[in-house]
Amino acid sequence: MLKGLLALLGCQLVGELAVRLTGIEFPGPVVGMLLFFGVLQLRRPAESSGLVAAPTLLLRHLHLLFVPAGVGVVVYLHRIAEDALPLAAGLWVSWLLGFVATALVADRLLRIFRERP
Repeated sequence: MLKGLLALLGCQLVGELAVRLTGIEFPGPVVGMLLFFGVLQLRRPAESSGLVAAPTLLLRHLHLLFVPAGVGVVVYLHRIAEDALPLAAGLWVSWLLGFVATALVADRLLRIFRERP
């Protein structure tokens, strides 16, 4: 399990370094996650290996990782209340765009699969 956690942290570190050295505007942890995905695809580890056990353990306790975000919301509740209208508008517009994009993709995929013999 320790090897798996070290692999996760190592991939995140490499992703963070790659972003900082290249200067691209992209989250380092996302690059690290893609790198870890590549490692998993290349190595195809067994279910009992640390590369699979460590992320599984983290996912099992994922709800604990939301505590800092919740505390941040409570701490800055006055600021959120001040900017409630722009926040609500932004959330609504982003939801609507995601909904429309999903509907268009689903419609297109249904057409493609209906045209197949």
